[in-house]
Amino acid sequence: MLIQEPDLLILDEPTNHLDFQMIEWLEAYLASYRGALLMVTHDRYFLDRVSNQIVELENGKLNHYPGNYQKYIELKAEREETEARMAHKEKQLYKQELAWMRAGVQARGTKQEARKSRFAKIEEQVKSHQVKSELELNLAGSRLGKKVLELKEASKKMDDKTILDQFNLLVQQTDRIGITGVNGSGKTTFLNILDQQYDLDSGILSIGETVKIGYYKQINEEFEEDKRVITYLREIAEEVKLADGTSVSVSQLLERFLFNRSMHGAPIHSLSGGEKRRLYLLKILMQQPNVLLLDEPTNDLDVQTLTILEEYIEEFPGAVIAVSHDRYFLDKIASKLLIFHGNGQIEESYSKLSEYLDEQQDKVQESQPKKSVSQTEPKKKEKKEKTSLTYMERKEWETIESEIEILETKLESVEEEISLIVSNYGKLNELTMKQNELTKQLEEKYARWEYLAEFA
Repeated sequence: MLIQEPDLLILDEPTNHLDFQMIEWLEAYLASYRGALLMVTHDRYFLDRVSNQIVELENGKLNHYPGNYQKYIELKAEREETEARMAHKEKQLYKQELAWMRAGVQARGTKQEARKSRFAKIEEQVKSHQVKSELELNLAGSRLGKKVLELKEASKKMDDKTILDQFNLLVQQTDRIGITGVNGSGKTTFLNILDQQYDLDSGILSIGETVKIGYYKQINEEFEEDKRVITYLREIAEEVKLADGTSVSVSQLLERFLFNRSMHGAPIHSLSGGEKRRLYLLKILMQQPNVLLLDEPTNDLDVQTLTILEEYIEEFPGAVIAVSHDRYFLDKIASKLLIFHGNGQIEESYSKLSEYLDEQQDKVQESQPKKSVSQTEPKKKEKKEKTSLTYMERKEWETIESEIEILETKLESVEEEISLIVSNYGKLNELTMKQNELTKQLEEKYARWEYLAEFA
């Protein structure tokens, strides 16, 4: 795809199944790509470093945000806050009109048609407000003793490829271990060894008596596609205990996992790829494991699910071992890294993955031979220190204050218009974009004014 250098490059989850070295290369390449780029991705660092606009598809609507992922988070929070205020205003107005309508029945028996029409419109708007669903992960786990997992002098080969070579590892009760490295180095095989799906060639795998492993695999188990969603989970249990000691039915649990009631009786084949992954994750967590093995959990999960999964891992009372190339995810959850370099070479690190990658880059640069003074570029003539404005800068200085005043007036007008909008979300989105653009222009003018003022 890249060799063709298209004017528009469309990428669907480009970082899935790439190792961190390839992701870093692709990130740098796309950041300077000459054509237009449209991509679907849940890799938040990738979004932050490559994109300059984000369009979010939510509840059948597209919301546009200028800037990268970090800016998107800020602007979305502002938009939701504004929408919440507007919804509250509409609700208060609805209550007032409802009281008037009810009082009118008793007092007159007839009502002003215009006001009745207004009431119907407000009622429709209030009912159309969608309550934002929040995914909840507060399932209870099984009790875990002090002894969890231990590998002693472990060795394993697969198809003449060395996966482990006299490897030692002690996994303790609340460990958060992130595993990353080059593709084909045996990371998934390593999880399969811990899950006792493969035997070691030599060495010992010791597992505590109370250990109950939940293994979220990179590839879903084979679904019976015609089976109904709720039936799939009822094969595990009819109800599940939560962390606070209460119990919920499978139906309630599905709703907490953002499967509305209309989806409970739907066949599994009607779900999207991401919904199937979320259903699979729910099945594993319903079994109340106390040790989680996660193989590329960020592939095909939406950002909201990922964020809640990260919070769940933080509170999880047992051990977590996760294979991932998602730097954002590993930075958040892992307190220790195992970097698989291939051929049985496994490096341990207590840095965050992004810090580790920076350290490796620094080492590469330090190892490169430095140019001698004679090899360096000829010394450039020092620029003469600026002491006054040029002719064009003087002309700019004469008008810049009035330009700033015009921009400030425009911004005030837009902000006032935003505060008066009640329910037109399309108009609100348009005005918010305009507000951001005016703010950016003002900041640039202020900076320019400060520069010119030094020499005026």
